[in-house]
Amino acid sequence: MKQTFEITQASRKILSQFLENYSLSQLNTIPEGFNNNLIWNIGHIVVVQQMLVYKLSGLPMMVSDAIIDKYKRGTKPEEQVTQEEYEAIKSLVLKTIDQTETDFNNNLFKNYLEFTTMTGIVLKNATDAMAFNCYHEAIHTGIMMGIKKFI
Repeated sequence: MKQTFEITQASRKILSQFLENYSLSQLNTIPEGFNNNLIWNIGHIVVVQQMLVYKLSGLPMMVSDAIIDKYKRGTKPEEQVTQEEYEAIKSLVLKTIDQTETDFNNNLFKNYLEFTTMTGIVLKNATDAMAFNCYHEAIHTGIMMGIKKFI
């Protein structure tokens, strides 16, 4: 698990750099040919990790229902992200992974509702979910790399 968390921390630092290096207007821009924007991808990454690891383990998530509803699978940006929402997402990027690592170290993840991802990968426990999460974050980071070329 140590390597999984190191990879995830590196991924989240990249996401944090997007938040630091682009204006709110740029983060909200949906370039032609894309369905979403930089800030939606970051919010989505945070929400999916929480759902895969905490929700399927039957544990409370660290994100609000409003953020979950806005960034879960099947959503897309419907409105501009406000400064307040930007700040909330920014605070969650690193905090959620730090807390997840602490919770793993404290053996909090005892139960898990087996889940098959859209790619057909079966997640049987929270460890599997964190491993899959690295793949999921990489996909969305790649999308973000494409988006940034157009803003």
